Amino acid sequence: MFSRFPEIRPAHVIADCGLRIAGFFCVFAPWREDKFHTKAQRRKGKTVLLLSALFFASCAGKVEREQAAQARPQPTPREHLRVCADPNNLPFSNERQEGFENKIAALVAGEMHADVEYTWWAQRRGFIRNTLKANECDLVVGLPTSFELAQTTAPYYRSTYVFVYRKGRGLDLRSFDDPRLRKLKIGVQMIGDDFSNTPPAHALSNRHIIQNVRGYTVYGDYAQANPPARIIDAVARGEIDVGIVWGPLAGYFARRQRVPLEVVPVAPEIDLPYLPFVFDISMGVRRGDDALREQLEQILVRRRAEIESILDEYGVPRVGKG
Repeated sequence: MFSRFPEIRPAHVIADCGLRIAGFFCVFAPWREDKFHTKAQRRKGKTVLLLSALFFASCAGKVEREQAAQARPQPTPREHLRVCADPNNLPFSNERQEGFENKIAALVAGEMHADVEYTWWAQRRGFIRNTLKANECDLVVGLPTSFELAQTTAPYYRSTYVFVYRKGRGLDLRSFDDPRLRKLKIGVQMIGDDFSNTPPAHALSNRHIIQNVRGYTVYGDYAQANPPARIIDAVARGEIDVGIVWGPLAGYFARRQRVPLEVVPVAPEIDLPYLPFVFDISMGVRRGDDALREQLEQILVRRRAEIESILDEYGVPRVGKG
């Protein structure tokens, strides 16, 4: 029987140690140098010691991997994958399940041999509190990886804010430092009823570009379909010259306008000292639900190609794709 402490094992049990110690260390008895009567024998003895030490390291590593596998939380079989989502927020989700997050949720549920069960709630203040934290559902398909109110998976895509403007105007905007932004009519997204600023709004303000900027709330009029899309409509109608918009929204709705629009990632990716325009996106579960998070991460790896295809279909701009 093995104790919790390292044990002395003779050489003839070396081959068996990895199979039998079940979480304990394997240590081999040292050869005493006075048993070797020649230099050749001493060299041979040192070689055997070295090989024994290497085997010990390998054996211990195997045990640690086995312990980690045993300690890993096991997912509970489920009939339903309970998803928290917005019923009116294309391209992400809607009640008719036409968004790319709806498609990804269905893909994940299929891997679990479950069906999708939705809790619908507008994605605005109180969304997480009233859905995930209230145990009304178990998964939010798209959250920033650094989001603090949930436990997030490894990111499954990385997107960016973009410039959106009409083709044929010769704008070719790429950077917040383009001097033409001081004269063009610019639209930016605002968050919340208090008109909190998105990163592009801060970037323009830092450059003293204010008077020619118009804000479009991401919440908008919820009685209309897909209220965040109004900023793209404004570009297409010529109400503004350029919109600076979160990439997935821009990529999807720009394709659906009657006039052709350009969608160009903003530069730089980070405005110093630290104002990022590029964000990793993950799935989110309740804090402490390690089993579901690990299961989701495994599915994200296995079905990466299909997820990439869904994102392509919806025109989601990705940074570092491939």
